[in-house]
Amino acid sequence: MSDFDTENVYEQIANDLRATGLSIIENAIDPTIIHALNERIASLEADTFQTAGIGRQGDHEKNAEIRRDKIRWLDKNSHQEAGYLNAMDDLKDYLNRRLFMGLFSYESHFAHYEAGAFYKKHLDAFKGKANRVLTTVFYLNDEWQPQDGGELVIFDAENHEKEHCRVLPKKGTLVTFLSDEFPHEVLAANKSRYSIAGWFRINASTAGHVDPPR
Repeated sequence: MSDFDTENVYEQIANDLRATGLSIIENAIDPTIIHALNERIASLEADTFQTAGIGRQGDHEKNAEIRRDKIRWLDKNSHQEAGYLNAMDDLKDYLNRRLFMGLFSYESHFAHYEAGAFYKKHLDAFKGKANRVLTTVFYLNDEWQPQDGGELVIFDAENHEKEHCRVLPKKGTLVTFLSDEFPHEVLAANKSRYSIAGWFRINASTAGHVDPPR
């Protein structure tokens, strides 16, 4: 059994979200889960990653001027991926208890940014238009240095032209923020870069319409 203090991490995320809507925590996930995720990535063939697009369902399109990452959705059928997904399910339950957010489901994908790949500034959701309410970004990169680039740039929630902070994509760092509040972008890196992008969603299904996770 791991002695990693998950409860303390979840408490810090809840406190940060309540205070500012944004949480950045280093060493946020059990190292055994991180090791399994990196083993999983090493076992995957390059062609299992698909060119990422923008928009959902009927509005989905690929635009290399906006984003150039490649993605692969996580699935609990992989035991190496299940550890992370289970941790996010536990975080969902914790945030619902503490903050009454009404989070219903979680979806996530590996994101591979090859050297030079980027994702221009964007919001993950627009107020009243989507059911993604909370974004997570988790990093899997060993010994990442500032000169390697690839930072996540987060812009101010009140002034979307003002840079709030930059996050180095170091292994074990988890970023969590309100999806419709914080524009963000991924700067081009100088070497291959892996992360997991995820979203907690509310249930937008109705009697006549089922809203799938992606």
